[in-house]
This record gives sequence, structure tokens and C-alpha cells, in this order.
Amino acid sequence: MSVEVINFGCRLNLAEGEAIRKRMADQDDLIVVNSCAVTSEAERQARQAIRRAAKRRPEARIIVTGCAAETNAAMFSAMPEVSGILGNRAKRGESYTPAVSGENHARAFVEVQNGCDHSCTFCIIPQGRGESRSIPAGAVIKTIQEATDRGQQEVILTGVDLTSYGPDLPGQPSLGSLVERILKHVPALPRLRLSSLDSVEIDPLLEDIIVSDPRVMPHVHLSLQSGDDMILKRMKRRHSRAQAVALVERLKGRRPDIAIGADIIAGFPTEEEEMFENSLKLLDDCDIVFGHIFPFSPRPGTPAARMPQMDRSVVKERAERLRAASAMRKARWLDSLVGTTQRVLFELEGRTGHAPNFADVTLDQTMAGGNMRGTMIDTRITGSDGHTLTGIPA
Repeated sequence: MSVEVINFGCRLNLAEGEAIRKRMADQDDLIVVNSCAVTSEAERQARQAIRRAAKRRPEARIIVTGCAAETNAAMFSAMPEVSGILGNRAKRGESYTPAVSGENHARAFVEVQNGCDHSCTFCIIPQGRGESRSIPAGAVIKTIQEATDRGQQEVILTGVDLTSYGPDLPGQPSLGSLVERILKHVPALPRLRLSSLDSVEIDPLLEDIIVSDPRVMPHVHLSLQSGDDMILKRMKRRHSRAQAVALVERLKGRRPDIAIGADIIAGFPTEEEEMFENSLKLLDDCDIVFGHIFPFSPRPGTPAARMPQMDRSVVKERAERLRAASAMRKARWLDSLVGTTQRVLFELEGRTGHAPNFADVTLDQTMAGGNMRGTMIDTRITGSDGHTLTGIPA
């Protein structure tokens, strides 16, 4: 059996998983578990996957890589099912070739940056990924051109800290200048999407492109983490609440159809009820329709793990309140899209895809037609269940 890769975590890990699969394609009886260290739950899932894989394929060698393999190598090495540990840097060496996932799908995720130079008190990822490293524009453009030549109609730029792209390269280009070059040199690319952005690092050129270029999708996901200034300081984030709100106001003022997503942590150490309420209000103040809500999870080795911890029941309850409020906002937003026409790129199961604003759209099951996978058509939105839109060809 060819190499099997089991991925956990971020889109960058998925892209690197594809690179591993290609690199080790000639290996027999090999399973690679590409782990994540963002939460203790992610590590637990990786350990569980290792045990299941060993039972399913007892003859196979199991190699563990990814961030958890960097930050907690001893734990994985002690597992009898594990044959070896592969560090993140060893995944692909020092190659300037971007990792790509989804080559057989309608969308391609392309790595342009790796690592992180920041020191957020809750985050262990810099220990797993190392310093920020950028891939030169020429290699990125070549990879995106290849994706376009394969017929892929959307590319998503990914990275650990995407907006930190460029300072380590000659001339210190910004992410905005990279996006500008991609759009110029790959004119046949229909859709370009950006993964999570640090609001304080969005350079003026990037902001201008986001609001003015129709090939850049009207969907911005921001790494906000909290809506309270004191908690942001204790997290060692570099933006204030007012800066985040002002950014969204500028973006939506110039491109009203932009859909805003955000990561928000509930129950960070020392978070009082009033501080939590500021995060709850941030959903409205930043018009967040894609809320990624995380209950705080202390990671050993991080400053936040040494802070006075909150009762886990309070953390869970606050996360649920944020999720409920986020779900209500998303449902109202989806309802507002009923009756509009969206250009949908169909991917999942051939009848479900994404609108430019990243809303999930499924073709009405009463409509005739087979697999739509890889096609992009104008779709009239006829309904919503609060999670997914339903439509028919316009």
C-alpha cells in the first residue's frame, strides 16, 4: 500500500501533508501522522489516530510529524506504535517549492509563509514552527500557474502568520505586493482567497486590493482572539479593539459584501464577565458571520498556562454563549442572501460549493443534473437552513 498521511490542524498542515505524500510515494507500509499542537485535544486526537492506525495496519511503520511532534516529541516517542519522529523542518527540507493541497480538487491551498516571530502568551506554535520564513514570489507564482493550468479555479494562500510575509526576502516585499504580482502574472486565475490575517499587519496595498479587485474573494478571516483591550494585552496581541473595529469599517465601507470571519478565545485567564461581554459585543461591532470560537486551552510551556486559570465550567459556558451568538448572526446573514445570485464553485460531492463570500451553497436536490464538481456557475439562492444555502442554476 502506498504511503498514507493522516492530517490534523491547519490548512498549511494539509498542504504539507500532500507534499509528504508526494515525497514518500515510493515507500511501502508507511503511515505519517501529521499532528497539530494548538490544543491538548488536538494532541489527544493524534494519539488516538496512531493507535487506530496501528490496529488497522499492524505491519506499517508509523512516523509522527507536525507541530505536536516538535513540542512534545518525548510523548510520541514513548508510544510503542511509533517508529520515528520527523520534525517540521524535515518535512520538506529547505525547498522553496510551496506545499500545495487539493491538486485533485476545485480549489488549491498554496503555502507562501511558515513559522511565526510573535510571542502570543497562549500559543505554542512558534515552538513547533520556528521563525517566520517566506517563499519567494517567483516560486509562488509558478505553483499557482500550475494549479490554474490543471483547471483549478480558486487558490487560497496559506501560512502560519500569513500577513508577516516578506521581511526575510530581498527587498522586503509585503503580502500586498505578493498578491498584486499573483494577479498580474496569473491572469487566468479566476479566484484568489486569503486565509487567516492578523489585522494589525494588513498593509495598505493589501487592504486596497481586497476592497477593489473582484478576483480577490470578499471574505476576510481575522485573528482577533478577544474583544477586550486588557485581555488582548495579556495575550500579547498587537492590536486594540478599536483598531480591529476600524479595519472592518474601512473594508465594508468600500466593499459592503465582504464577509468577516474571526477567531475568538473564550475564558482566557483573568477574563472577567465584563471582559467576556466585550468579546460577545465584538461579533456585532465587527459584523462577524464566521465565528471560530475556541475555549481557552492551557498549553504547557506558554506564559498563559502559568496565569491564574478560570474554572473549566465557566470557560465552557462562555464558549457556548459565543458560539450561540455567532450561529445566530450567521443564520441571519445567510437569510439575507436568499434571493441573490451567487457565483458558486462546486466542490464537495459535486453539488456543494462556496460562494465568493465563502457561504456554503448546495444545489436543490430536486434539480436534475449530475456531478457539478469543478464547475463554477451563477446560482440563484432559494433558501437557507441557517448553516448552508440552497440554490438553483440562475
